[in-house]
Parts: sequence; C-alpha cells; structure tokens
Amino acid sequence: MDSMVNRSSILNSDSTPKPSNNDAAEYPMTLLTIDCMVLVIGTISLSLMMHILKSSSTSITSIAVLNLIFAHFIFLVTVPFRIYYYVTQYWSLGLGWCKVISSMIHIHMYMSFIFYVIILITRIMTFHQKADHMASYRIHALFVSAVVWIMVLVVVPCIIRFSYGKNTDKNGTVVNETACFNFGRHIESLPAKVFNYITSTLIIVVATVLTVLQANVVRVLYRKHHQGCTIQQEFGTQLKSLCFALIMVVCFIPYHVFRLYYLENIADLQGVNEVFLSLTTFNCLDMLTFLGRRTCLRCFS
Repeated sequence: MDSMVNRSSILNSDSTPKPSNNDAAEYPMTLLTIDCMVLVIGTISLSLMMHILKSSSTSITSIAVLNLIFAHFIFLVTVPFRIYYYVTQYWSLGLGWCKVISSMIHIHMYMSFIFYVIILITRIMTFHQKADHMASYRIHALFVSAVVWIMVLVVVPCIIRFSYGKNTDKNGTVVNETACFNFGRHIESLPAKVFNYITSTLIIVVATVLTVLQANVVRVLYRKHHQGCTIQQEFGTQLKSLCFALIMVVCFIPYHVFRLYYLENIADLQGVNEVFLSLTTFNCLDMLTFLGRRTCLRCFS
C-alpha cells in the first residue's frame, strides 16, 4: 500500500511542469539585483520628480519629461513580476502575461529614447534661437504625445498577440510556459534581424550625434560665461540636458553595440543579452538629474 502511495506521489510530482536548466534564467542573482535597485531608486526618483513638476511651467520639454515619467512608471509596475520570476525561477502566470512583461522592457527603452531625442532637440534648437515660438507649439506637443501613446496602445498589443513570443519555436516544438523571457529564438528570421540591425545602428548614431551636439552647447556656454556659469540658468538647463544625453549613451549604446553581435549568436548569448537589456533600465534614474540642492529642499519642505 505504501509503495502505491509513493509511486502515485512521484507521478504527480513528475506531472508538474518545471523549467529545465536550458530554459531558466542564466544569471538570476544579477538580474534580481538590477531589478531591485531599479525598482527602489526609480520609484523614489519619480516620486520626487512628480512633486517638483507640480509647480513647473508647461513647455514642450516639460511635456516630454512627463511622457518620460509615464513610460518609467508603466515599466516600474511590471518590475515586481520580473523579480518574482528571478526569485522563484518558475513562471505560473501564463504565456500571455509573460509576453506582456517581457515586451515592456523593450517598449520602455524605445519610448525613453524617443523622449530623450525630443528633449535634446528642443534644448539644442532653443540654444541656437531657432525656436522663438516654441511656446506656441505646446498644443502640438500634447497632440503628438497623445498620438504616440495611442499608437503604442494599439500597435504594441497586436505585435505581442500575433508576432512576439509565439508558443512554438521554428521547429514547431511547444515552448516551456513555466519559463519566461526566453524569446530570442523569435528574432532569428532574416527580416527580424535586418530590422534589429537597423534599429540598433540608428539608436547608436542618433545618441552619439545628439550627445556631441549637446556637449558643444555646454562648451560654448561655459566659454561664454566661464566664471559665473554656475549661476546662469541657461547653463544649468543645458547641463541637465547633457546629463540626459550621457544617460542615453551609458544605458543604451552598450546594449545596442552588444546586440549587433548577439543577433548572430542568439542561442549562445541569450542569458548575457538579458543582463545587458536589464542594464538599460537604469535610465529610470534619469529624473535624479533634476534634483539639485534647491529642488531637494523644496521636495522635503
């Protein structure tokens, strides 16, 4: 009788699907540490920034910053699910929700990049006095923001539903639904690789060019004011923009440089790709660039 019970328990335990070593995250502790840091510090920085923006004027830049905050917020909501998976090494929420959580890190990166570009271009145009009537474009900025988010809310779900993270691989084998964030095999087709090559190259080039242009603006202002540059509002504003540009360079360029190599070695580097991808989320800390001494005093007063 006891042997039958033991045999039954063994069969029941074997019938419970668990991720194999090949499907589980390769660097769970590294990914867990990154996600925990991003969640805690990112939440604090967004909270402080929202407090500051309550009393700020409405401009194209502030609208872009608000959009950036919203993108960070949506991503941070999904981070606890990533932490849950890296702690348990078992995904029990279904393939559909896994696809949503997995795609959000990519959506966050690309949306952040778009708003960084808008902020930097606006600041550079303002410096070169080619935006004398920028204030009159606030409605346009709001309209563009609405269009961007509507496109994201309409197009992205369709991509997630029909293209991203299919439940079978290229050989028709059903994937293990108790493992998550292993969708690298779905970009092995030539069209997907070409699209990723173009996207990564474009981000690298645009980020580099805008950073150089913004650094030149700061250099010109420093040479112009020199001694009193630290008390010049324009210099401080452009310096913060340079910080945005440097965050974009540090967080995004290394990943996309690596991605150019990863696309030819997807099977071997999927775990490393997850680490590089997670490092891009440190751009959630960009709001800390606004927290100077005066703003910190105002936040805590």
